[in-house]
Amino acid sequence: MSAPRRVVVVGADAAGMSAAHQALRTARRTGRELAVTVLDRGSHTSYSACGIPYWMAGDVDSGDDLVARTAEAHREAGIDLRLGVEVVGADLDGRTVTTADGEEIGYDELVVATGAPAVVPDWALRPDGTAFAGVGPVKTLDDGAAWLERFAEAGDGAHVVVVGAGYVGVEVAEAALRHGFGVTVLTRGRGMSMLEDEMADRVNLALCEAGAEVVLGVEVTGLDTDGDRVTGVRWDGGSREADLVVVAIGVRPATGFLEGSGLEMADNGALRPDPHGRVGEHVWAAGDCCEVRRRLDDRWVFRPLGTYATKHGRALGDTLAGGTLSFDGMVDTSITRFSLDEVHLEVARTGLSRADAEAAGLDPVVVVTEGTTASGYMPEAEPITLWVMADRASRRLLGVQVVGGHGAGKRIDAAAAVLWAGGSVDDLAWMDLAYAPPFSTAWEVLQVAARRVAERL
Repeated sequence: MSAPRRVVVVGADAAGMSAAHQALRTARRTGRELAVTVLDRGSHTSYSACGIPYWMAGDVDSGDDLVARTAEAHREAGIDLRLGVEVVGADLDGRTVTTADGEEIGYDELVVATGAPAVVPDWALRPDGTAFAGVGPVKTLDDGAAWLERFAEAGDGAHVVVVGAGYVGVEVAEAALRHGFGVTVLTRGRGMSMLEDEMADRVNLALCEAGAEVVLGVEVTGLDTDGDRVTGVRWDGGSREADLVVVAIGVRPATGFLEGSGLEMADNGALRPDPHGRVGEHVWAAGDCCEVRRRLDDRWVFRPLGTYATKHGRALGDTLAGGTLSFDGMVDTSITRFSLDEVHLEVARTGLSRADAEAAGLDPVVVVTEGTTASGYMPEAEPITLWVMADRASRRLLGVQVVGGHGAGKRIDAAAAVLWAGGSVDDLAWMDLAYAPPFSTAWEVLQVAARRVAERL
């Protein structure tokens, strides 16, 4: 009897563990023998990083609630999970990986699912490379626990500066405001850069209405400190006193250990796997360490989201063990919210931006439509704004963005379904969607928006 094929997975979060479990499930079906080892430098596995801002805000009681499957559960399923093990090198010809303590581990198939740690700029760091007291990112469960401790110690009257105004920055600003802190949001762009200007402006306004100070178009140049602790943030032309500073300026793929391997990578180090997860001979990859293919313009983009990580990981694991599942790209769909007292805003987008469409050689037509989330005579009715874009020549739907009150955000899924199928703006305008006064108007506002674009074409 032949020995089981050795599968080594580097990374024990969404993509890596999805791949590991699916490989074992498919192997049982196909009759293959696999020995799956998962290595991770951290101390946690299979947790929702997306849920950390809501834990910080108090919506989630414990970090344990964010853990989808414990280390013990993974091991009970037959996976050799080793936490606290950092992989620092890989010999793809010799099929080995090397750990930080010098151990060489052989494999027959290597799965890279190393994720993307938060970017922490030099201005946030002491000379020894560690962050100043009161400064840090929001990426891991340890980060979340550290921020809750900082919040508890800060006391009344503390001021939090959030550097970055993407999804995480907005969500963390909400968490800090809920604790009663003063909040300043700094961003070098216009904020919520994944949205068009007219939609991003509405998010910035909501932050201001909730009591946050929003400073756009500035680059942080340094921190003021009192010994080891941050006391303020400086940028060109201004400064702000700060008791705490949240760094939310993005993430970078953790693929440094593959430097010189010959694998195709983007400029930021992201890998480019095929729909089954292959990046090279006996080498596979999925998750936040990868780019994903956007179906609408056949372009590789870096979108570190759990939805893509778990899908691609599952397809990878299935194929590795003899199956045929594939992850056939995405249409760039995402969603968040900002909610504090009387201010509640849901933010969602799918498809291309206007700049993306023009870069792809298309002729985009855009209409912005105002409406309500329910029939106007219902108490549930709240404002909603929709940005809808289609191609003039083909009438193909290209993108939709939504900003509005309760019930606004998940409307994006209907638009994403049309985009996934390659449908037209007319398909969106006339498809059969549910109606009752507490949920929509008789002409659903999303379809009204699509119809108005259709009339422009």
